Amino acid sequence: MNFNYQKICDNLLTDLPKRTSDIIGKRFGLDGKEKQTLEEIGQSYGITRERVRQIVEEGLLRIYPKIKEYQKVFRYFNDVLKSFGDLKKEDVLLSFLGGKKLQNQVSFLLALDKNYKKISEDEDFYSLWTRKKETVPLAKKVVAFIFNKFQTEKKPVSLEEIYEAQKTEVKKILEREINKNIFNSYLEISKKIQKNPEQKLGLRDWIEINPRGIKDKAFLVFKKEGRPLHFSEVANFIEKLPFAFQRKVHLATVHNELIKDPRFVLVGRGIYALKEWGYEPGVVKEIIYKILKEAKKPLTKGEILEKVLNQRIVKENTILLNLQDRNYFLRDSDGRYQIKSVKEA
Repeated sequence: MNFNYQKICDNLLTDLPKRTSDIIGKRFGLDGKEKQTLEEIGQSYGITRERVRQIVEEGLLRIYPKIKEYQKVFRYFNDVLKSFGDLKKEDVLLSFLGGKKLQNQVSFLLALDKNYKKISEDEDFYSLWTRKKETVPLAKKVVAFIFNKFQTEKKPVSLEEIYEAQKTEVKKILEREINKNIFNSYLEISKKIQKNPEQKLGLRDWIEINPRGIKDKAFLVFKKEGRPLHFSEVANFIEKLPFAFQRKVHLATVHNELIKDPRFVLVGRGIYALKEWGYEPGVVKEIIYKILKEAKKPLTKGEILEKVLNQRIVKENTILLNLQDRNYFLRDSDGRYQIKSVKEA
């Protein structure tokens, strides 16, 4: 629907005393500027914040009878909220109704109609508008259920995937079925469940949802590519990630972060892999030592080469040179290698 919200707001304020009109305009940001607090407005007029609150309240009461002239607007608001399941996260609703320029005007109109209720944000939920207050606790029950699912399954999924997977359970909670659009409205109000730029849902503290710095973004790159990467490749892939406010990634920064973080293992000259893939930290000599220790028996040169090359991207000669270190390894008469014992050392 195409309504001239600015003109409607101007008309509603027309018959008010100028000071009251100005104060309401400042409070709701109807003058094209940012909304002002009660304290800020009070300082401008030399009155207390409580007096500002009273003036706003009295002004809204005087305006209220005039909204009957704009029932088409409020029916539209009603239909939109109904389509969203009778509630919607505030910034999403205002953007949907007012676009980029007229969100303050929409907020003002919603505040005028007693059929709509704004629920302020708290530690777990964003601020929202609703046309049925009883819907809010039900939506929060759905959010709690999905939150517990994410804690158990620990995997980001699309809205479609989680909606289809949990549709039956959600129906049991609400005692009615809801569509995907309403399900999304419920999840949107949660601060603990969020979407990443790839539109995957998960918990706010997951790095797949909110990566913290270069090292987390590097971890996402490795998970996505599924193979060892040179740190220069990692830097290149990080710059292509779809996260907001992406900055130029410096090679030295990436290298330093990979070295310091135990999730990553240096497996070759500048090449890293994830430890969770089975790669052990350490230089080649330490890898040979671990392999022989775990084997609990002497191994042939070929067996050692195969096992080390599964852990490191190095030349065979590098491995053979390390095997010649008599301070660590001994070769028996059959050409097999073992760890040199403390007594022998």
